[in-house]
Amino acid sequence: MRADLYTAPALFILGAAMSYGGYVMDRLEIRQIHPASIPGLVPMLLGAALMLAAIVLFLQARNALASGPQPEADTGSTRDLVLTALSCGVYALLLVGNMPFPAATAIFVASFILIFEADPSKGKAHLARIAAIAIVLGVAVAAATSILFRYAFLVRLP
Repeated sequence: MRADLYTAPALFILGAAMSYGGYVMDRLEIRQIHPASIPGLVPMLLGAALMLAAIVLFLQARNALASGPQPEADTGSTRDLVLTALSCGVYALLLVGNMPFPAATAIFVASFILIFEADPSKGKAHLARIAAIAIVLGVAVAAATSILFRYAFLVRLP
């Protein structure tokens, strides 16, 4: 619960940044599309939802800590948080913009699945199956995301 107190402000800031980014996103007047067709509407709504979730997370964590001592958190959750933050940082800061968006997304999704699902203690067959699933899902998610943003949201991807 203590980690939630520190995570909630970070999520709130991320949600605010998403909402701001969606608000300042290019409009479509150049393409003769109605000005109310805001391509940043979805990011703005997702950012607002993330800010709301951060507020709820913070209030629940504060109430749980006020009710009494809590058992120590599993150290695995901290490790997972760090791995997730590193993965997302590499994707956002290094991959996107330096290579085509579909390739960056496929690499990110496949790597994320491998990091969290592969267990070397289960043998080579398990690793091969997880690697195959990660590659298929990475390519599928990258293709679906690219198609969705390009044709449904009319967003030019890097």
